[in-house]
Amino acid sequence: MNRSLLILALLGALSLAACDRPAAVVTVPATPVAVPGPAGPPDATGAKGVEGNKGETGKPAADGTTTVIVVPPPPDAPAK
Repeated sequence: MNRSLLILALLGALSLAACDRPAAVVTVPATPVAVPGPAGPPDATGAKGVEGNKGETGKPAADGTTTVIVVPPPPDAPAK
């Protein structure tokens, strides 16, 4: 009798341990889609924007600051 209870207890524990828990469901929010507004009157164009001052190539800015150029590091060598 003692063995049968022990065997039943072990089988019960193993059967519960073998149950697969369902994975948690993760819902990803949908990406918002831009919807164009109503069309304007035909042949109407917008006003042209004001152009900014153009600097000279290779010269520092007028306020004494300098241009910083960041060069990316070379790619790592493949592992051997």
